[in-house]
Amino acid sequence: MRGSGRAGRYVRQPQGYRAFIPAPLPPNPPVRVDAQMQVALSQAELALGRLDGSIQTLPDPDLFVFMYVRKEAVLSSQIEGTQSSLDDLLEAEAKIFRADRPRDVEEVLNYVNAMNYGLERLRTLPISVRLIREIHKRLLKGVRGARRQPGELRTTQNWIGPGGCTLNEATFVPPPPSEVPKALGDWERFLHKDYAMPFLIKVGLAHAQFETIHPFLDGNGRIGRLLITFLLCERGIL
Repeated sequence: MRGSGRAGRYVRQPQGYRAFIPAPLPPNPPVRVDAQMQVALSQAELALGRLDGSIQTLPDPDLFVFMYVRKEAVLSSQIEGTQSSLDDLLEAEAKIFRADRPRDVEEVLNYVNAMNYGLERLRTLPISVRLIREIHKRLLKGVRGARRQPGELRTTQNWIGPGGCTLNEATFVPPPPSEVPKALGDWERFLHKDYAMPFLIKVGLAHAQFETIHPFLDGNGRIGRLLITFLLCERGIL
């Protein structure tokens, strides 16, 4: 494993493990858009255009958005291991009692609330560390992860790997907590500066960098996926 590269560097910590500290964005040298990537970008832009155009032709676009938000909440939460379906979510919102409803439906409800809150806040506040902390607090309120500092940047080391693994056995160790504020500051500056790159590449880089920093003790994956939607909406693509 190399000690450093374009993406960042590994730094050995006093406890013996190596944490990864990402380099600030944009990458240096810049991302090269080759023919294959250009095809993928064109397909993605076409799909987004079709989606946005379809919404505009509907007699009640708000109804489509209502269901889109909930479908996204279900699918994103399932990545984190929830079992709730779209029917479970809609029944819970309608306060229809069902004894066998998965208890983790509350996590999906929180995702819906976090997305709606974020979309509303974007009217007055740009995407920022402040905003993602506000959203994170709502995402984890009263559910699994509620004791893991909702809305607060982590003050301890986290890591990614198989269940039960130690820091030294981890697949990936994000930056030490002391590096998180600086890394997020660099990330926020990248978001609000214009660069000569396709916007969808910028979105991908911003998402990857956020997940690399892993600034929270829990909920990073869900916040990162929400971030993609927020960036597209802030830009007016959706």
